[in-house]
Amino acid sequence: MTLDPWLLERLVCPVTRQPLRHDEDAQELVSEAAGLAYPIRDGIPVMLVEEAREI
Repeated sequence: MTLDPWLLERLVCPVTRQPLRHDEDAQELVSEAAGLAYPIRDGIPVMLVEEAREI
């Protein structure tokens, strides 16, 4: 499942406010600056720090 490019352009990391990279294989939005990966569940990004995994 691909993420809408319009949405991806507007989403930022809630910790650093930096842009995110979409990892299609893992279905995650990755914040290189924060070292976190936010899951995408059923096509919806879960932008909660508590739900992110450390990379």
